[in-house]
Amino acid sequence: MFRFLKRAFDLCSSLVLFVLISPLILILAILVRVNLGSPILFRQVRTGKGMQDFSIMKFRTMTNAKDKDGILLPDEERFTKFGRWLRSSSLDELPELINIINGDMSVIGPRPLPPTYNTYYRPEEMARFKVRGGLVTPDSVDPNPVISWDKQFEYEADYGEHVSFTKDLKIFIGVFRILFKRTENDYGEYARQ
Repeated sequence: MFRFLKRAFDLCSSLVLFVLISPLILILAILVRVNLGSPILFRQVRTGKGMQDFSIMKFRTMTNAKDKDGILLPDEERFTKFGRWLRSSSLDELPELINIINGDMSVIGPRPLPPTYNTYYRPEEMARFKVRGGLVTPDSVDPNPVISWDKQFEYEADYGEHVSFTKDLKIFIGVFRILFKRTENDYGEYARQ
């Protein structure tokens, strides 16, 4: 029953939030275009519930700067001050509201990762695919703004096995603390997609 209510909450809350913050989304889209060029959105295939792939959407945070041979420069050389701020504030993730509306993602759930990681999950970590990936992740309850992959997967597998209203509420409250710490620590420097 909770999973049905969770999807209803996801749909309603993401629709309302998208409408309410649409002016902010428009302003960010313009700033991305001016500061980083086009396309405005970064799209990448990610693996979600039931190991089904989908295309995640985020605001781009890097330029398309290339070397003399036409090869993209390393990530750290393509970041701008604006891109770092956008990522450290997590505002780059606002377009994921569309993924939530479409049913690819949930407000709260495991971080959707690219399919290249699929062969590396331990059997106990596969529980992360029992639920939709989320905009807000289960590791938000951890006191540290940056955690190890093993710890992240531990939180996500536990969430997949024991999703509940109480767990969602703790995670939702924890995200505000972690966003503040990520901004303080320049989370944009940390290379985790």
